[in-house]
Amino acid sequence: MSGSGTPSARTSADDPTGLQSFAVQLRRMNSEFNRIAQEFAHAQGLHPTDMQALIAILDADADAGAPGEPMTPGRLRKQLNLTSGAVTACLDRLERAGHIRRVRAADDRRVVHLEYAAQARSLAREYFRPLAHSTDTARGRFTSEELTVVVRFLREMNRELVLLRQHAG
Repeated sequence: MSGSGTPSARTSADDPTGLQSFAVQLRRMNSEFNRIAQEFAHAQGLHPTDMQALIAILDADADAGAPGEPMTPGRLRKQLNLTSGAVTACLDRLERAGHIRRVRAADDRRVVHLEYAAQARSLAREYFRPLAHSTDTARGRFTSEELTVVVRFLREMNRELVLLRQHAG
């Protein structure tokens, strides 16, 4: 989209606001994030799916589909597009490793909520502290107005990715 809200025909690699430039930068950022997450997973003896589950549990409150709702095995299954058995195996590994806790809901004991264990959260916070520092350093190079636009773009990009995944499934 251009500033006027109409689709942009610019796709040239040398156009910093063109589609190709966005695609390259998003792929590079995604690759770097994935490498960092994979290194954490390896250090913790976790599978890539385990990392996706941990991120989903951590971000449950920010989930646009259900803000403020605790993560449940059913929600996690849908979000990660896994079978019930695969989710159970993943949660078993994460619980054995001390990363999550399964907690029964107070109002309905049949419902299980997934919580990121405090000690594991602290471990992850420490591991990812350099990433947080790098993010803050990069943020410091922009004005508040620019950051507002960046956050708006990222929010819209995430929304479009969710819609794309829903339509593909």
